[in-house]
Amino acid sequence: MQFTTITEEIIFPTTPEELYSIFMNPKIHAEVIDDKVEMDPVEGGHFSIFEDYCIGSNITLIPNEKIVQEWNFDEDGWDEEHFSICTFEFEKVENGTKMTFTQEEVPEECHEALKHGWKEYYWDTILDALD
Repeated sequence: MQFTTITEEIIFPTTPEELYSIFMNPKIHAEVIDDKVEMDPVEGGHFSIFEDYCIGSNITLIPNEKIVQEWNFDEDGWDEEHFSICTFEFEKVENGTKMTFTQEEVPEECHEALKHGWKEYYWDTILDALD
């Protein structure tokens, strides 16, 4: 199986603290994506998003700065035992927070669907929620 990496840099008109909370507070996360989220927001804690479409665990949590998680997707071409590593880094900038996102070990045949999914279900919905 061949793997690729997804990388994105997005400026969100908010603080690193609020953006970190959107990802790590299960109640806020669920409100923003308008779906069920189960999350134990501690290192080693597990999560389930979109009714088990995405599952994983928290590897490294540095509040308001960095989130590193392992993610598994219920996606055609994605082995149920395979986890990719997603890193979210938050940096305060003049007009908000720059988030640098990297997802490593993405099965090549899932690359475009996941890249589109991050934009549609996360980046755009977060931007809408912040308006």
